[in-house]
Amino acid sequence: MSHVKTDRYGQMFAALKEQNQGAFVPFVTIGDPGKAQSIEIIKSLIDGGADGLELGIPFSDPIADGPVIQKANIRALNVHINTQDCFDIIKEIREYNADIPIGLLLYSNLIFKRGLEKFYTDAKAVGVDSILVADVPLHESKMFRKAAMANGIDPIFIATPNASDDTLRECASYGRGYTYLLSRAGVTGTDTKAQMPATHVVTRLQEYHSAPALLGFGISTPEDVKAALKAGAAGAISGSAVVKIIEANLDDIDAMTSQLKTFVSDMKAATAL
Repeated sequence: MSHVKTDRYGQMFAALKEQNQGAFVPFVTIGDPGKAQSIEIIKSLIDGGADGLELGIPFSDPIADGPVIQKANIRALNVHINTQDCFDIIKEIREYNADIPIGLLLYSNLIFKRGLEKFYTDAKAVGVDSILVADVPLHESKMFRKAAMANGIDPIFIATPNASDDTLRECASYGRGYTYLLSRAGVTGTDTKAQMPATHVVTRLQEYHSAPALLGFGISTPEDVKAALKAGAAGAISGSAVVKIIEANLDDIDAMTSQLKTFVSDMKAATAL
């Protein structure tokens, strides 16, 4: 059963290009610190001017994530957030905003637990645009790519600064929507500043006609966003810096959403080219 593809990423990048802007995409773990708060949090990111959303499904062993996002996973799991809760939250966010691209970042266990086909079908039904499976390397990604494409979902792949040309070529050919460009190897976090990758990675990806690159890992200030765009990326993704604001305001949802909105709006302002 094939679905009509909604190209929200294509529309987002085209609109930003017209406005001479890069993309700013915040990341949060869905369900942190609770279901109702999570909905308010994600809405505040949209209200702050986020161009797209990258959302994590809580998992007990998030190997690619640093301590800040690991703690967010634990907070969500402590209130028993499961995949179905995450889909319910996404559905509500999609009703709140019909156009913003929504990407999922998760681990393969969660997909298998629900069933490969069912996971992608259900994700599409609630309005998910892309899926990045953090623990599946390119050469093992075929079944995930096929399930994604069959459901009109963009499979997202990670390009690392030390990737070989062959890997970058495969990344460009398999990926859709956007390419997740790592500013450095390692786990996520704001403590390690983004070391801007040699612009040659971006250039290579462009030569291979990849989906636009969004730079992630260690993006925590407007300066980082500017540097990412200067390196040739089409935008930046920020996770730990966003999640730190949640962690610092767990007892005060109003202060939290207001600070999140300000943070996103400052980061977004830095995307003017």
